Amino acid sequence: MRYRPITRNKEFSRAYARGKAFVHPKLVLYVMKNRLGHTRVGITATKKIGNAVHRNRARRVIRAALYQTLPYDVGGLDLVFVARGQTTRCKSGEVQKAAEQLLKNAGLVR
Repeated sequence: MRYRPITRNKEFSRAYARGKAFVHPKLVLYVMKNRLGHTRVGITATKKIGNAVHRNRARRVIRAALYQTLPYDVGGLDLVFVARGQTTRCKSGEVQKAAEQLLKNAGLVR
């Protein structure tokens, strides 16, 4: 991934609490400014999604969609993508369209 990852639970919790949420039936995006000067991306899938196989597939599909849609010059932001129940049953093209729509709603992509 060309962005630095968000790995600590504290950082995810901060994005959930202080970030702006954008919701789609397939994905949720939390956007929060950071003071680091570079973009960090986190991808999560909770146990509500299903077992480990389903959660890993959801993360893999989201990661593939982000490679296609997320521009490189976003700025100093923390982006957290959360998988939803429909994510595991979707193909990567559908998740890519959902990610594009969320990024447009957030004002990160034209």
